Amino acid sequence: MAEESWHQARLIPTSGINGADEQERRATSALLAVMSSVREFGRVLTQPLGAPAGQLETYIEVPFQLGERRLYPDGLLRARRGQKEWTALVEVKTGVNELNAEQLEAYLDIAREQEFDAVVTVSNEIPAIAGLHPTKVDKRKLKRVALHHWSWSMVLAEAVLQKEHRGVADPDQAWILGELIRYLEHPRSGALQFDDMGSSWVATREAVAAGTLRAGDKCAPEVAARFDALLRYVSLQLGRKLGDDVTPALSRKELAEPALRSQALVQSMCTTGTLQGAINIPNAVGPLSVTADLRAGQVVCHVDIAAPRDGRATTRVNWLLRQLRHAPDTTRIEAFVMHARGAGTAELLRSVREQPGLLIDDPKKELRSFRIALALPLGSKRGRGRGSFIDSVEAAINTFYGDIVQDLRAWTATPPRLREAPEHPAEPVSLTSTALSSQDGAESEAPPPPQPAVHPDLSEPASPETPVPEAVPETTTLV
Repeated sequence: MAEESWHQARLIPTSGINGADEQERRATSALLAVMSSVREFGRVLTQPLGAPAGQLETYIEVPFQLGERRLYPDGLLRARRGQKEWTALVEVKTGVNELNAEQLEAYLDIAREQEFDAVVTVSNEIPAIAGLHPTKVDKRKLKRVALHHWSWSMVLAEAVLQKEHRGVADPDQAWILGELIRYLEHPRSGALQFDDMGSSWVATREAVAAGTLRAGDKCAPEVAARFDALLRYVSLQLGRKLGDDVTPALSRKELAEPALRSQALVQSMCTTGTLQGAINIPNAVGPLSVTADLRAGQVVCHVDIAAPRDGRATTRVNWLLRQLRHAPDTTRIEAFVMHARGAGTAELLRSVREQPGLLIDDPKKELRSFRIALALPLGSKRGRGRGSFIDSVEAAINTFYGDIVQDLRAWTATPPRLREAPEHPAEPVSLTSTALSSQDGAESEAPPPPQPAVHPDLSEPASPETPVPEAVPETTTLV
């Protein structure tokens, strides 16, 4: 038998998974066991929830009595350090299974009776905003117990970041974390990718194309939430590749009131037929903005960059062109001038490379900033695959960042240079000061030393130390 057909033994095998119950049980046990074994990984997940930096204890299917019912939460987390103790119940869903509000409220009641700190849920549901739970529960049950959510995409992204970029101190623990990553990336694990725009996608897309979508339609908010979830998923995937935290860009108002963000997206779909968002990438020149135009069938990514503050207009354009050497010719560049409103001059990169002056409408006006944009085809299908909305948005963001954004650097002014002091004259000079003063201009030069006096009858100049003889007056002879 050829060795190519042999299956390598794995710490967490995917074989033997039969049904959703077995899938959830194995995923729960694998996740919690690795969290307790790999200290860095367990800490990065539990620290944002308020857990102390102590040894993490993990359990599965712990029985509790709630009234006349006996309930078995999927797992339990406990961290102790000194006198502080933090405990949380865990509920896990895999595949397409969604969290149940009634079940979560029962676990919240158990946590309150046992004086636990939180309930943590894990599923493939990705909330539109970080910190927002995908399942609505009775808010009165959250007065003493916190409710947190981890998506499997987030768990996998954090595992990759910790192993590949942040690092694990112990080599054996790093291998264990790698086995969890390998397991979660397997399709049979139940940790799925973002692969569906929701049941309301087709109806909303058709209404937008026909111009009949209204703000009160029930299907529009679901599509808006799925679009924000898609941006969050793409941010996690891009962060895995970059080794840093990439997050959706939201205002403070939108973070405090998620309904405002949903209303803005619905209004945008009704008026312009677009879905808009942005993501923050560490150390990038600015947020990467994304606009999905459902009517035009294209997705546009753009980023704004400030123009240099010195030099002529052509010099500033050339400064930008040098940074766009890998950008495709179809990239659109827009230039904005100081103290001007509205759109600026715009041209494709292929034309600007040949004639940089095309972006300069008036050489006397100072260029303020540039906008670099790239338009790509937008898919319309609800799920994954060729021609899908999800794949086209993800591909556009990755392409725009790889070809353009990662090469852009913000302009910085040249530091001032020290002024060189003039050389001292070899011969002694008069008392007039020729040393460099703070009051001298940058272009001023030291005054020349005074020339020594020359006697009319002498061919050589008089020495400063030797007094010059006075002229003898002529005498008149009397006869």
